[in-house]
Amino acid sequence: MAILKIARLGHPILRRRAEPIPVAEIRSSEVQRLIDDMIETMREYDGAGLAANQVHTLTQVAVIEVLENPRYPEAPVVPLTVVINPVVTALAEEMEDGWEGCLSVPDMRGMVPRHTAVRLECHDRDGLPVSLVAKDFFARVIQHETDHLNGIVYLDRMRDLSTLAHIAEWQRYALGVREQAD
Repeated sequence: MAILKIARLGHPILRRRAEPIPVAEIRSSEVQRLIDDMIETMREYDGAGLAANQVHTLTQVAVIEVLENPRYPEAPVVPLTVVINPVVTALAEEMEDGWEGCLSVPDMRGMVPRHTAVRLECHDRDGLPVSLVAKDFFARVIQHETDHLNGIVYLDRMRDLSTLAHIAEWQRYALGVREQAD
């Protein structure tokens, strides 16, 4: 396994739509290696998810996992989920604003509206069909990663760019965390 290089905002690959993977190729060693490398990369950088576009690969693969993540200390546990060729359908009109960050937009946070409940239909890493309902934070991460696979970054979804903040300032002002005195 390997830690992959993450594309940062401004790299054209983040604005391109990823190609579906033929179901017959999902179990190939190439796709399985990509999945393993993406999982290792996501974990190395404390991501809640990672889409293939972010590691310079235009295939519809994303990985999601939240255990004890220092970037998202309040987030509920999300088990490792491999998402291939996703179709996401909103299950509620209701949208909720929430803070998001991204490994491709390092050290920044912004307030992003997302549907509070979605249905995810995709294939897993074994090529088996998956259909699940996700709510709240898990739904947010699914939408964020699926956006990546469609060439969209969270900044495109923000209603108010004045909420965009550097992580240190976000922690200090948006979350009310005060810096310790020297």
